[in-house]
Amino acid sequence: MRHHYMICARATRGGDFIAEPGPSRYLKIPLGELPNPAHAIARRSWVRDLRAAATWGSDARRGGGPRGDLLVFVHGYNNDLEIIRKRHAQLEADLEGVGFKGAILTFCWPSNDIGLNYLEDRHDAKRSAMQLVTDGIKLLSAQQAPDCTLNIHLLGHSTGAYVIREAFDDADDCALPNNAWSVSQVVFIGADVSAASMGADTATTASLYRHCYRLTNYSNRHDAVLKLSNAKRVGMAPRVGRVGLPENAPAKAVDVDCSEYFARLASDLAVKAADQTAELGAFDHSWHIGNRCFARDLCETLKGDLDRTVIPTRRAGAGGAMVLLRGD
Repeated sequence: MRHHYMICARATRGGDFIAEPGPSRYLKIPLGELPNPAHAIARRSWVRDLRAAATWGSDARRGGGPRGDLLVFVHGYNNDLEIIRKRHAQLEADLEGVGFKGAILTFCWPSNDIGLNYLEDRHDAKRSAMQLVTDGIKLLSAQQAPDCTLNIHLLGHSTGAYVIREAFDDADDCALPNNAWSVSQVVFIGADVSAASMGADTATTASLYRHCYRLTNYSNRHDAVLKLSNAKRVGMAPRVGRVGLPENAPAKAVDVDCSEYFARLASDLAVKAADQTAELGAFDHSWHIGNRCFARDLCETLKGDLDRTVIPTRRAGAGGAMVLLRGD
């Protein structure tokens, strides 16, 4: 029987998870069930099972040792357990449909399902970042050994990208068991992070760039959730999920501008019917999960076999950015 894997950093009340910070629990969830504390298992057993799920072959370059891929998904704000479950399941189906081999793990932090809870959610996101380090990255980095190729990737949606950035910054202040720890790919979609903060010379982002092979930011200028006039966003700088990476981003970072593709997706019913298998949240901000074009591009990004400039679902754009293509 297949399961979904989660690290849940939510408190409990009456046998259910609530949208408040709590200790991390390691969940192994039967397909179709809503996450609840009863799904928690011992950490050692959870790690063993997750590693087995992520392993899909052997690596001849390392003496035939196991080879696998693990994608850690960090959701955004205003997400309840039902939408988190649906996005996890949809992301898994999307990637399996385009040939991804490996497992998906969701880091479930205490975002609320109330639209005006943005500032509290952002506070909880920063607090949860340390748990992503101590109970996630620290645990998974210990699994990286010379005879094991376990590629760890991270995907942050909306405020989830902020959680990842803060987690990497915190991680450098911790004594991780593997001093040379790193992740392969870091991917941001609809990222609720200041664009200016993603430059090469920004202290808060230095750790993120230092500990990943590549960072890919998917931006969309039609993302109304990230617009500055949004009442929840008063006084906030332009977001990287809307305007893209700054000019001084390091060479290992690449921006994939989805604006042109999204405009066509939103206006052409035939394209939407062919490309979009699900809509989970505000379409302009959350279209990625449930979209075949994005899934193909993401899969190639995670595989890492192709240079970022020759992935088939892209073409070169202005200022070093890539432009997402439908491929028709």
